[in-house]
Amino acid sequence: MNEAIARMLHRYQCQSVSDHVRALREIMQEIALLGLWRSKFFEKATFYGGTALRILYGMDRFSEDLDFSLLKPLKDFDLSRYSCAVERELRSFGFDPRMTTREKKEENPVESAFLKANTLKHLLTIKTDEKIDWPIPRDQVLKIKIDVDTDPPPGFSTENKFVLQPIPFSVRTFVLPDLFAGKMHAILCRRWKSRVKGRDWYDLVWYAANHPQLHLSHLEQRMIQSGHLKKGEQITSEKFFALTTEAIDKLDVNQARKEVEPFVKSPESLAVWSRDFFRDIVGRIVVV
Repeated sequence: MNEAIARMLHRYQCQSVSDHVRALREIMQEIALLGLWRSKFFEKATFYGGTALRILYGMDRFSEDLDFSLLKPLKDFDLSRYSCAVERELRSFGFDPRMTTREKKEENPVESAFLKANTLKHLLTIKTDEKIDWPIPRDQVLKIKIDVDTDPPPGFSTENKFVLQPIPFSVRTFVLPDLFAGKMHAILCRRWKSRVKGRDWYDLVWYAANHPQLHLSHLEQRMIQSGHLKKGEQITSEKFFALTTEAIDKLDVNQARKEVEPFVKSPESLAVWSRDFFRDIVGRIVVV
């Protein structure tokens, strides 16, 4: 096994197949970020979303996707220009990746690709009991979805954060109040038909506990762009808290808890979830 990969795996206490899969996915994410850094991707784009919180700020839930935003709108942005750099980086650490661009079925400012590697192969390189290997289908692949917003809303700031493994490198990301604004936009405006994305609500709790400042004007710009506010319309702190209260009143807490459970190591931490709990959490947000 590659020495750097072994060192990175040592951070995890893998006890099951799913533990290994989550660990390997996160290691692949970090190596992919390294490849993007080498290819100067972060001169044009910034990292955000749940995986950014996990890798850059140590949030205690796993995240599957890599989400990025360009620094300014660029309609002809081509994500595939960076695929060779990402694949080359992963290959240098012993992975066998394949990065393909996903065809757009409709006009969408998010440019997407899938990063794939054979899960079984990488699990087999880990010295574990044979019982770890047999439940895994031989055709199973590990997928990481990569999204790039090519038409970002204005009014945000970025900063560089440092990742130390597999080697030290830097990643550009939104500052935390703007990251929080993006998360609240998802909570207030994301529509998943009858499903609830409990991961959004889990992240809300993390923000309230660790970095409660929210950049309200950036949330406003996001809501204008998505059509949830009219152009020129403002969102006051009173309106913001009214909208969050309305979202909580509509929340199916049990469904939210069930959705996020596979991504957290301590599902018992979700037992306290209730509408009253989230009302208290929202009351801790500091709008700036």
